[in-house]
Amino acid sequence: MDDIERQMQFVFALRSHGITNADVLKAMESVPRKDFLEGIFEERSHEDTPLPISCGQTISQPSVVALMTQALDLNRRCKVLEIGTGSGYQAAILARLARRVYTIERHRRLARRSKELLHRLGLHNITVVHGDGSLGLPEQVPFDRIIVTAAAEDPPQILLDQLRPGGIMVLPVGQSHSVQTLIKVSKTEHGLEYTELGPVRFVPLVEGIAHDVLD
Repeated sequence: MDDIERQMQFVFALRSHGITNADVLKAMESVPRKDFLEGIFEERSHEDTPLPISCGQTISQPSVVALMTQALDLNRRCKVLEIGTGSGYQAAILARLARRVYTIERHRRLARRSKELLHRLGLHNITVVHGDGSLGLPEQVPFDRIIVTAAAEDPPQILLDQLRPGGIMVLPVGQSHSVQTLIKVSKTEHGLEYTELGPVRFVPLVEGIAHDVLD
């Protein structure tokens, strides 16, 4: 199977998972997932499955990346905060759809690698921060959108406080070792509105900065 066929199957798989937003599909198609993988996993970049990256983390399956991105309802005016940079794949998708993306990673090695890769790909509207994502980024508030790529038991209040009125947060919630639920939180003038988007499984949201052996 050649790359064009794989790409067509890739987009078809996204559509079959309910991804209908044309801008999201275009962004997913224009960002090669292969660039964010290493070694033997590069050959599996078109598979709709999570795959290992360094520091014991994973790159999410494309259908989940697309679903979370679609739920954010992005436009070119949006300033976005991502908690959990990982490989930088989700941030690269967001950068195609938003004005500015700030992304926080607790593993120094991942933050450094993602920053270099995203710069190399010409995505200059992304700022990668090595830090404690559970604290958000107070110096840049408010955010129009917040996406959390790690599971919390409940939407963290400290992050909700950094979301502007009218903003949207998308994150998985639930116990770290069971199936979690992906939810969309809309911050309205009347309070918070919650929408369930389906079952998912993410690594848990961890406080603090990681102390990697080869940091």
